[in-house]
Amino acid sequence: MLVSRYIMRSYLYLRFYFHKITGTGTFGPHRADYILTPYKSTGNPLKNALFRHHVKQFHESSCSVASVVCMVNSILQTNQPLNLPPITQQEILEKVRTAHWKERMGENGYKGRRGLPLTVLAQVVKASLDTYDIGYRSVETVQAKRGRGSARSIQETLLARLTQFETQGNCLIIAHFDQGSFVQELNIPHISPVGGFDPDTCQVTLLDVDPYQPHPYQICFDTFYKGLSTNYNHMFKHFGYGRGGYVFVHI
Repeated sequence: MLVSRYIMRSYLYLRFYFHKITGTGTFGPHRADYILTPYKSTGNPLKNALFRHHVKQFHESSCSVASVVCMVNSILQTNQPLNLPPITQQEILEKVRTAHWKERMGENGYKGRRGLPLTVLAQVVKASLDTYDIGYRSVETVQAKRGRGSARSIQETLLARLTQFETQGNCLIIAHFDQGSFVQELNIPHISPVGGFDPDTCQVTLLDVDPYQPHPYQICFDTFYKGLSTNYNHMFKHFGYGRGGYVFVHI
């Protein structure tokens, strides 16, 4: 296991430095634009709450914890503004035991597996909503695809849902993506909530939970979908990772 992790890390760093030296990937023109101005509240209470409860992950594999606790706190505050202290990442791990979530956050993971693949993330999202008695209409897992035929309907649905989130504030999207497709980081599976969408420019705002990303950032929809539809390197398949996608929560 240690040997395979060493090989994987070596490959990822070689790929990272190749892009850096050649000025390709996110070292080229297609990179995220960081939002440096303070967030201004809008007429969308759920969106406002997401920015307010955005937290950073506590170690390299805990992006799911930061993303889900942000979601839970945002919905609770929007629906039941009782001025209660927000749920912490440690608290939610103790309370939601689905899919050995807490064990997966440990140094050795659960049976050697750390982090959450897309389908497991969806299980944890649903269990977290149920645990905290949050009502919802549906929780849907969408694995993004590539190819002109299969991807088109998925892209159209995603665009409609991003617009729904921005304009109606009755849904949330947690993205499962290749982080190196958006920012100058390793090409690894990553999880973060969507924080905004501009229907006119098709710019997606991501509230990246990585502590090395101090600001939210914007990416165009095409880049966003590319990151979602990445077929993670075959070395990740041993750990349960296939393609990226998103979890859609309709509340």
